[in-house]
Amino acid sequence: MTVSPLPPPRSSPPGAPDASGTPGASPAASPAPASSPASPPPAPASRRRPPQRVMRWGSLIVPVLLAIADALLVNGVTLGLELNVSLVAAAALLVRRKLPALVFLVTLPGILIGYVWFAPMIALYTVARLRPDRRLLGISALLLAAAHFIPWPVSDFEPTAYRENTLTLIDACVTSVGPIALGLLVRTRGELAARIEDLTRSRRHADELIAEQVLSTERARLAREMHDVVAHQVSLISLQAGAVQISAEDAKAREGARTIRELSVRTLDELRHMVGILRAAGGDHEELTPQPRLADLPRLIELSALDVDFETDSATQRPGHSEAVERAAFRIVQEALTNVRKHAPGARVTVRVNDAEGAAHEAAHGAAHGAEETRGLRVEVRNGPPDASAVAPGLPGGGHGLVGLRERAQLLGGTLEAGPTEEGGFVVRADFPKTPRVTGPAA
Repeated sequence: MTVSPLPPPRSSPPGAPDASGTPGASPAASPAPASSPASPPPAPASRRRPPQRVMRWGSLIVPVLLAIADALLVNGVTLGLELNVSLVAAAALLVRRKLPALVFLVTLPGILIGYVWFAPMIALYTVARLRPDRRLLGISALLLAAAHFIPWPVSDFEPTAYRENTLTLIDACVTSVGPIALGLLVRTRGELAARIEDLTRSRRHADELIAEQVLSTERARLAREMHDVVAHQVSLISLQAGAVQISAEDAKAREGARTIRELSVRTLDELRHMVGILRAAGGDHEELTPQPRLADLPRLIELSALDVDFETDSATQRPGHSEAVERAAFRIVQEALTNVRKHAPGARVTVRVNDAEGAAHEAAHGAAHGAEETRGLRVEVRNGPPDASAVAPGLPGGGHGLVGLRERAQLLGGTLEAGPTEEGGFVVRADFPKTPRVTGPAA
């Protein structure tokens, strides 16, 4: 292994009675940004709901305006007792949400003296929506029916007018029961909507728990398989290598056996770590043993049994890179060396680890002080053509190594390029940002 330093890198409709009790309307959806043709077109403007603040103020003001219009239509525009009590009843609707029962009592003279309907009916609706007490609603219904049935002045009441009194009583009952029924219906609808939301949230949580349980079961199964199959074979390799190291007379053979045994022990340690993660709950985020970093690359290269030139510009010593980036860089070098051993035996390999170019762009914009912050990490493994006289080891391969490396780099916000070179070799190059954007289990 040859280590040489690198030079510095270059650089709701109006008029509905008191909708204030209903759940708040959601804000209007913002226009969808321009995207691919597959994205749905933006909704027409006519289907968009007004903002929540507009809905709240509208539900407060519109009933008051309707009650004022009712008072003016019934009693005219000339001030008098009838018009005055009707306008007071309409104005009282402004505080119906805070004092529903008191506002209802204030509106009763409006229907008794001023013969207006909207103000007391809206007030009774609010009482049913916000104060659904049976006794309170029963008393309120009787008061409204009595105020509607009894004429003003009371001396005008004719007990012998049976037909007219019956029709007026029916009308009074409908006037008092209708707002209560509507208020209770709206309240029940809101409670059902809240219950459905709670049930949906509970079911989503239950689905997540089931998925986690299935995943935990699969982890345990994988852990058993890895332990039963891989650990047993690697243990045999370590034992055989130890026996060769003791019995071999040639110093070179003993050194090779020692390296094989050390690699076997390292493999068992990493296997035990992976088995522990698979068995642990939430194991994706727990580190049970120290993970490899950039500082471990020289030892990895030394144990690779390849002709490797390792070039670095102190990126492996500087602590500025995140643990996830350093671990990903180590795994990329490890996988690339394994691919060289499989597909290009005897080839010379160059491993470069240095800061990625990022300062030039900042300096061009007059922000040289931010260059260090934008500088990431570059890892490159380049090998030449294989040696024709070397014997291929015949190691098995699943064909997923480069795919896994590219996914690992993308999860951290980086990129990975791999392909043949003009000299007949192969190159793997990965760039990582200074601050990784972790979008998944990049470990």
